[in-house]
Amino acid sequence: MKEREKFGSRLGFILVSAGCAIGLGNVWKFPYMCGQYGGAAFILIYLVFLAIMGFPIMVCEFSVGRASQKSCATSFKVLEKKGTNWHKYGYFGMLGNYMLMMFYTTVAGWTMYYCYRAAMGEFTDKVLTVAEVEAKYAQMTGSPQTMLLWMILAVLLAFGICSLGMQKGVEKITKVMMICLLALIIVLAINSLMLPGAGEGVKFYLIPDFQGMLDKGIGNVVFGAMSQSFFTLSIGIGSMAIFGSYLDKKRSLAGETISITILDTFVATMSGLIIIPACFSFNIEPGAGPSLIFITLPNIFNQMAGGRVWGSLFFLFLAFAALSTVIAVFENIVSFGMDLWNWSRTKSVVVNIVAIIILSIPCVLGFNVLSGMEPLGPGTNIMDLEDFLVSNNLLPLGSLVYLSFCTGKNGWGWENFEKEANAGEGLKFPRFLRGYMTYVLPLIIVVIYLKGYYDMFYSKGMSYFIPWMCVAVAFLALIGYFRFYRKKD
Repeated sequence: MKEREKFGSRLGFILVSAGCAIGLGNVWKFPYMCGQYGGAAFILIYLVFLAIMGFPIMVCEFSVGRASQKSCATSFKVLEKKGTNWHKYGYFGMLGNYMLMMFYTTVAGWTMYYCYRAAMGEFTDKVLTVAEVEAKYAQMTGSPQTMLLWMILAVLLAFGICSLGMQKGVEKITKVMMICLLALIIVLAINSLMLPGAGEGVKFYLIPDFQGMLDKGIGNVVFGAMSQSFFTLSIGIGSMAIFGSYLDKKRSLAGETISITILDTFVATMSGLIIIPACFSFNIEPGAGPSLIFITLPNIFNQMAGGRVWGSLFFLFLAFAALSTVIAVFENIVSFGMDLWNWSRTKSVVVNIVAIIILSIPCVLGFNVLSGMEPLGPGTNIMDLEDFLVSNNLLPLGSLVYLSFCTGKNGWGWENFEKEANAGEGLKFPRFLRGYMTYVLPLIIVVIYLKGYYDMFYSKGMSYFIPWMCVAVAFLALIGYFRFYRKKD
């Protein structure tokens, strides 16, 4: 059997893994959630949940990947006890990676297209009204040809990098991309801080306003911070486990996970430092929601001195953030064929280029030809459904599986997990977290999962709420099956 490829350096592992975690959730979602939930008070709560939720689950994923030397397609099968059913989760992990790319490739294409448009001066050659900026966004999403073209370019670029191999392609190119991303974010943040009136935005962002948090509803703010800290690290579908499988045992996993989490948090907080002071400087609402990136910010660059340069740099930074995630997940997808059917890397890349392009077409058409489809209720589209299935289902439930597998007696077991996590030099994983990870953290995940369903459907009426809650309960029952059922030997 061919020996599994390894990372060429510790820095490569940290930057590639961070690149997977750092995506549009950091740059797109985090700043507008800060805007909606009162700024710095939200960030403090977010950091607490990042430490008590994201950190232990990520260590679980890395441990399973490194111990098995496989992707999630076969990692559970390698490590599970005889007669158990954990290997069946591999199919759900594979589904999660494919489904994530069914819509993420489209948005990655948007970022590349907006970078091109900003560089061509479309947003700054003349003063545009907000309505004109909105019209440009609608023009892009309303054109299936444009959307399809840029989605395909994103797929070909990312798979092309994966085809070069782990070290020569994914590691080498992602390292350069991540270093450029970090440099760009610092330059853009300095520019935002120098804008007239930016000081008020910095105060809003960095000085906690607990009264404002109370006005927003402390339960809403806490749950928003909890959810964002949970989803920001891309954990639950094996997207991190794959990089554990390429890692040697020279370093313990707790220290490496902390480094990755710090990088992810740095990019998220610095993104807010770019966007929120700029919003205050130009008197634009920082809690504008998902439209903040593609409608509100082009309007800011339209008004800014040197806006063509700053807009191009911002969307280049955004494209790097999106593509680093796409490349990382594509590497996982490529490994499925290599692990399951012993395909060559080239064959797996070619097959999956075709598969991902075909699977991404419904999302592209959901903004134009199929815009009449509203699968989650009025105002929703196919991308919303795909995002909901991944973010509100497969990520939290997958995290629950990894936790149960690493802590439960019917799974891999705490002793095996602890031994793998602590192999090598560096910070050791705290043993006192065993009870918390076995009983408390799974309960927190279940609460997040069910609350997500409640928020999504209850406001739309019982006709939406009841059937979808039945789906949620069915999923939880399936996880219970993974955790507790064991065949007779």
